[in-house]
Amino acid sequence: MPLARRLSLLQSEVSDLIEEHPPSVLAIERVLFQNNVRTAMAVGQASGVVMAEAAHRGVEVVEYSPNEVKGAVAGHGSADKEQVTQMVQTLLRLPRPPRPADAADAAAIALCHLAHSPALTRRPIAIGVAQ
Repeated sequence: MPLARRLSLLQSEVSDLIEEHPPSVLAIERVLFQNNVRTAMAVGQASGVVMAEAAHRGVEVVEYSPNEVKGAVAGHGSADKEQVTQMVQTLLRLPRPPRPADAADAAAIALCHLAHSPALTRRPIAIGVAQ
């Protein structure tokens, strides 16, 4: 499927999700430099579509760096994916690690936002994008 069509489909699905489960805030991982430029651009484009749709619908958008997410969930910004997944499982009292890995990433971003949020009554929606 051409890139523009995939991004349009993503926008439509995010719009439907926001309509069905209206969040007060969207927490997302900030895209940082990656070794693979093509992957970094694709992740950046997808993140931009998600943030734009949320903002268009009046949803507050907050970004966290990968190190902020790791620090909030695992206690240090150099945690690896396995450590973050284990901590998400522990913090959420899940019987097994979340799968796929993107689910653990999304939960970690939401937990990071809760750790940084002054108002714990917010209902965050987090979009995890594997990098």
